[in-house]
Amino acid sequence: MSPRNRFSRQIVSILTIIFLAVIGWAILLGPNTSRPEEVGISAIATQVQEGTITKIVVEGNKITATTKDEKELVAYKEASEGLKDYGITSDKVTIEIKNPDSGAIWTTLLSILVPFGLLLLVLWLMTRQARGANTQAMSFGRSTARVADPQKRTTFQDVAGLKNAKQELAEIVEFLKTPEKFRALGAEIPRGVLLFGPAGVGKTLLAKAVAGEAEVPFFTLSASEFVEMFVGVGASRVRDLFQKAKRVAPAVIFIDELDAVGRQRGTGLGGSHDEREQTLNQILVEMDGFDTDTNVIILAATNRPDVLDPALLRPGRFDRKVALDVPDRTERVEILQVHTRNKPLAKTVSLDEIARTTPGLAGADLRNIVNEAAILAARDNRKQIEQKDFRSAIEKVMLGPERANHIMGDNEKKIVAYHEAGHAIIGHALPELDDVHKVSIVSRGMALGFTLSLPTEDRRLIPQAKFEQEIVQLLGGRAAEELIFDQVTTGASNDLERATAIARSMVTIYGMSALGPIKLGEREEMVFLGREMGMHRMNSEKVAAQIDEQVSQIIAQAWKKAQAILKTEIETLHRMAALLLEKETLEDDDLRTILGTLKGTHATSGGD
Repeated sequence: MSPRNRFSRQIVSILTIIFLAVIGWAILLGPNTSRPEEVGISAIATQVQEGTITKIVVEGNKITATTKDEKELVAYKEASEGLKDYGITSDKVTIEIKNPDSGAIWTTLLSILVPFGLLLLVLWLMTRQARGANTQAMSFGRSTARVADPQKRTTFQDVAGLKNAKQELAEIVEFLKTPEKFRALGAEIPRGVLLFGPAGVGKTLLAKAVAGEAEVPFFTLSASEFVEMFVGVGASRVRDLFQKAKRVAPAVIFIDELDAVGRQRGTGLGGSHDEREQTLNQILVEMDGFDTDTNVIILAATNRPDVLDPALLRPGRFDRKVALDVPDRTERVEILQVHTRNKPLAKTVSLDEIARTTPGLAGADLRNIVNEAAILAARDNRKQIEQKDFRSAIEKVMLGPERANHIMGDNEKKIVAYHEAGHAIIGHALPELDDVHKVSIVSRGMALGFTLSLPTEDRRLIPQAKFEQEIVQLLGGRAAEELIFDQVTTGASNDLERATAIARSMVTIYGMSALGPIKLGEREEMVFLGREMGMHRMNSEKVAAQIDEQVSQIIAQAWKKAQAILKTEIETLHRMAALLLEKETLEDDDLRTILGTLKGTHATSGGD
């Protein structure tokens, strides 16, 4: 329910209560239900002569007589007549003269005017609400953009990392501050800047920082807010948004999730009359129709730059593209410093260690980790956040929440222990793999157990040997099950899925197979409703069969390697599984003690 409707209902309820209260008040203060007996004035005169009347009250033409037995009699006289005309005098009875009761008149008036006034008020509220609805309908095509609070400015100092992106946007800020400097040389600043990159890397925060640095109005909205069920509303809102920005120029407009309306046209959905395409057309027109002296910069963000319409990306529109990537180790430390700025940290907390163990995570992920660590510390009633809280938070973000209430049977627990021990031993034995930091048979998320391997450095280039050894490690759990129990379970289903995906990428994308350095598996997208609904292979049946054969060979060679390593390290496998059954979780010290007894590394390359 909208605030307007809620307020109207509250008013009606209050007025109803007041109306009922007034009616009750009128009833209570009105004439008594035991009404006096009405007689003729001659009857009262007779009783006065007989001495049975003790008091007479005269109110205008109304005469109220009280008898000795406290009974009231009422009579009425002519206005021109007096009591003496009927032989009633003050020496025979007590006479009290009163003015007509004005209270009764007011009670009568209130009983009439109050309901009438309430009716008028209700009609006024209904008219006002209808007028508001009509106004809302007339403003349906207005922009819903929000203007950032100038008191809460965000600057580049609040954005950790993203050095290259900030350098790209620094000249945008300078143009907004001193446009004459550029115009003097005939330079034109880009009218649109497209920020693209994975989710959570800081595109929206960086756009706010541009407006904050330039100290100009900042309009922000999502692209989906343009589109409504009525055709033409989106285009109308675009026009209204740009008009508002021009009136307060210099200004920054930020459109988040641009792909919601900026997808490539001509996909067969709705033709040229589609509401989304009309909105996109209006954006294109507004961006290319800027006056040369209008200092309005359009910033837009998307995770899918590949699906945007080419007209959006041509010079004169979003002709500058700023790529944002996940932060490296140094940038992760800076991001953690920002998010822990106002949080009490223990002296043992090492942000560098946290950054080292979180490769590939974006700024939003790191913020989530810091928040989860603070929640864990508060749950334990501690005043400071400790390093163990961050470690638990990293595991929760990466693997899911711990399911301590999930109880496994002894046999199932033993299978999981050998399964995870197999992963850990192979992860330590092969040189290209990341260091094993934790092994646990405590359920997290959908996994019954987990082996946590963390890299010592960020790697952009992955050699073929690392892919091959990762497949060997993924198959290590299943190999341990078969070696010890002479059977396999469904616990390795996710491992097989990941291993197969790596092997297929090696063959079709990276050219790391006997088929040679060629990219295979090109696909032709079939788009419907703005989404890729399917694909079909561009390879022949013969090549498709060769791809499947190469994938099978890679998996088979890795399977043999995993079995060979575990047979060699069978004693370590038994010791680790037994210790896991005892402690449930093994970390750095325990792992160094056990894995330090391996008989050596088992290097592999070329699928050996």
